[in-house]
Amino acid sequence: MEKQFLVLIPARFGSTRFPGKPLVKILDKPMIQHVYERASQVFEHVYIATDDERIVNTVEKFGGRVVTTAETHQSGTDRCAEALRKVEVATGKSFDVVINVQGDEPFIATDQLQLITSCFDVGDTDIATLVKRIDKQTDLFDVNKPKVILNKRHQAIYFSRTPIPYMRSKEESQWLHNHVYYKHIGMYAYKSAILKEITLLPQGNLEKAEALEQLRWIENGFTIAVKETDTENMAIDTPADLKYVESVLKERGL
Repeated sequence: MEKQFLVLIPARFGSTRFPGKPLVKILDKPMIQHVYERASQVFEHVYIATDDERIVNTVEKFGGRVVTTAETHQSGTDRCAEALRKVEVATGKSFDVVINVQGDEPFIATDQLQLITSCFDVGDTDIATLVKRIDKQTDLFDVNKPKVILNKRHQAIYFSRTPIPYMRSKEESQWLHNHVYYKHIGMYAYKSAILKEITLLPQGNLEKAEALEQLRWIENGFTIAVKETDTENMAIDTPADLKYVESVLKERGL
């Protein structure tokens, strides 16, 4: 039987680095609308999950689906778990897999959305995510771009803000020439039952050390399947990122 996928797009108004980010206009549309429309090209069931009435009003205005969640969630994963329960009740449907799409990537590639679903062709996948090969020295040492170690089954076995593995016998300038490093692309998919389970887990020591929630799942033995993408994402975390994206669009004549 064909799997039922639910796409949830967590959206907060009160970002510390960029307040009101989901409603910023890009090409005359709110950023969150771009994300919603991209996801809707691939999936039937797409909802924005938010705790802010301004975002709710905006989504309803452009005809999108939205679900209101609590203000207390510490992560997008937690927000998705509440939204899943509410959507199931509201629609009377059951979903096999939830895809958590970041609300700050207005030009997310539809092929990445399709790629992450393929992780669930394998029965033992609990959670799935994407990685991209690192080709820039600045990305390798950027603590805001987590690195990922994979096993031979293309499952994540560790995430870190520092470059891993450490190349003991090489100068740092040579690391990329001697090893394939991967950076994490912040899209997740979870089996619905697993999503409900992982949000009940307490923080572990690894997550506290690195401030990466993925480490809580690994520490508790969940399987994270990984697919590699070649697409470079344009996430908008700060006003400076927005200016960069606008300059790229201008160069493209958009």
